[in-house]
Amino acid sequence: MTVRSRKIVPALLAALVALSASAPAAQKKSNKPAATTGAISGRVRVDAGMSPGGVNVYVRRGEDEVAHASTDAKGEFEVRDLQPGTYGLTLRKAGLQVGKMEGVEVRAGKTVSLKDRLFLPVDEGAIAHLRGSVFRSDGRSLPGAQVELARVEADGSTKKLDSRVSNGTGSFAFRLPPERARYRVTAKADGMQPATEEVNIDGAAIFRVALSLSPASK
Repeated sequence: MTVRSRKIVPALLAALVALSASAPAAQKKSNKPAATTGAISGRVRVDAGMSPGGVNVYVRRGEDEVAHASTDAKGEFEVRDLQPGTYGLTLRKAGLQVGKMEGVEVRAGKTVSLKDRLFLPVDEGAIAHLRGSVFRSDGRSLPGAQVELARVEADGSTKKLDSRVSNGTGSFAFRLPPERARYRVTAKADGMQPATEEVNIDGAAIFRVALSLSPASK
């Protein structure tokens, strides 16, 4: 290798290192909207027992739907590249009431944050109602029992979703999405053996379960 080539190789290596170091900065995307358009962001809240994820957010300008987004698991969304002007929002998800907001003013280069002002209550006629009762082994109702609800996943594992305490008549209730799924209900009480039942949900209807707890073995 000549003296000249020894000088060229380090120079080429230095140039490659400089290019690779600058590449991430060039590829990094700004979180700010474009200077000529704006954005709308927010977080959708829902009733207890329902998931805020997967809510469809439709952006309207007049009667026309001009953009669409879906909320993430936390209920958050952002719609970008909107021309300046006044917009309305329509929010839809199975099991929840349709939500609407009007008069959202979008400005160029700005993001309008609706924060958590969007709330969708349950549509009682479009969800599954899981209702049940807890009893003692002699058939008497058992108030004050801890009732836990978990979804049974495809691999057999369970994901805890919610819990209740049985009321004065031993009753409890959960509100669930109408999609087909299997749930596991477990009742516990001091001095009693836990009892578990599984329920298949397959639509907007009322499903019932009864759990009987026996005294714990001494």
